[in-house]
Order: sequence, then C-alpha cells, then structure tokens
Amino acid sequence: MKKIALLSAAALLASAPASAEYLYGYGNISVNYLDWSKNTQDRTDFQEDFAYLELEGGAGFDWGEVYGFFDLENVQDGSDELRTAYKGTIAYKIADTDFRLYGQHYATDSKVFAANNTVLGGQYRFQGDGWFVTPWVGAHMTITNPSWNDGFTGFNGGMFGWTAVYNFTAWDQKFWISNWHESEFARKSDYTDVSGETDDVSMNGALAFWWDATEHVTTGVQYRYAYNKLGTVGNQNAFIYSLRYNF
Repeated sequence: MKKIALLSAAALLASAPASAEYLYGYGNISVNYLDWSKNTQDRTDFQEDFAYLELEGGAGFDWGEVYGFFDLENVQDGSDELRTAYKGTIAYKIADTDFRLYGQHYATDSKVFAANNTVLGGQYRFQGDGWFVTPWVGAHMTITNPSWNDGFTGFNGGMFGWTAVYNFTAWDQKFWISNWHESEFARKSDYTDVSGETDDVSMNGALAFWWDATEHVTTGVQYRYAYNKLGTVGNQNAFIYSLRYNF
C-alpha cells in the first residue's frame, strides 16, 4: 500500500515541467495532539486521542502549485501502534488562467487498516492580498484493505473541496486562518458496506487559527470535523493543538 502511494505521488511530481520557474516555497515540521470530543468518543468504540508528528511543505511555480505532508501518528503508544498518513497534491495551470488541472493522492496505513484515495479533476484559484481560496472537484478512486474483510477497490463517485487561507496582522503580530475541506458524493454501496459509514456522502476537514510567534515558530489550534467519515456514522469533532518549526 505504501508503495502505491509513493509511486502515485512521484508520478504527480514527475509530470511537472523540468524548466519550471520557482516562485515560492515553504516547509515545516510539527508536533500535534488531537483531542476528540467526549460526544464523539461516547458514540464510537475506537476513536482515541493521539499525538502525531508531521512534515509538511509546498511550492509555487509558473506552471502551478504542489503540496504534501507526511504524518507519523499514535507516537505516544510506541512502535506497535504507529500509523502513517501522507498526501500529495498538484495543480497545473491551464494556459494563462486561474483554472488548473488538479490531482490529489492520500493514503493511510496501520496494522489493521490501509487505504488509498486518488482524485483527478479541476481547480480554480481565487486570490488577493494575503488570501486565497482554491475550490476543486474530481473523480474519486479508492482502495481499502481492512484486516476484517476483503476491502474495496475501484471508482467511488466524486469528491469536491477547497483550501482557504487568510493572513492578517493584529497587535504587531502575524496571524492567519486556514480551512481545508473535502466532501465525497455518490459513493458506491460496496464501499460504504465495507467502511461502515452507510451514507453515500461524507464531509471531512479542519478550521484553524495560527499565530506566527517568530519567523521560525508557529502555534495554532485546529477544529477538526467529519461526517460519515473515518469509519463512523454521523458527526465527529476534535481539537488539534499544534507547534511548528518553519524551515
């Protein structure tokens, strides 16, 4: 499963022009703690609070943008309980417009469950002074390998979402707000029967408030939300507390 994810991410990056003009880039490493709400934990028998380490980065070129992260989860429970999650995206400009061809690949892997999700479609980039919003939509392919059944492989409807960032200054300090969101639709019944999520639609994302305390240190609080996702029917929510070191 990890090989599939890494090869897919490599293919996305390899599709970029070799002669690209570099415009900007960023990267960070962070320590994070996810704290599920009591209501979420009362309704499920497997959602547990956990700490995770994350390596994240992105870059802009004259042809478009790339982004990716790698998470090492459940680090508080030792090597036997570790999970990994990783994501890569690429947005390729269509001529001299704000429309992009869009590709996204996400994968997670643990001792009891592994999944790959790939989206291919289109994106539009709205941007201004200190802000941007990038809505996208595409066809969705899914591969799941749970330990308790045969899983699912194939076309799984569609997915739409967005990433939004707004930067501002207050009290001579730099702050920013971010939101990522994903919704799946027209999911196959063969998939929902396996995942236990029952509905053919889902929602998944986080709304965050960040403070750039110094050039290299950022701290933030994220409100994590999900609906008919992560193997659970109905709503889930949590807070994530993050401390980043910016390269």
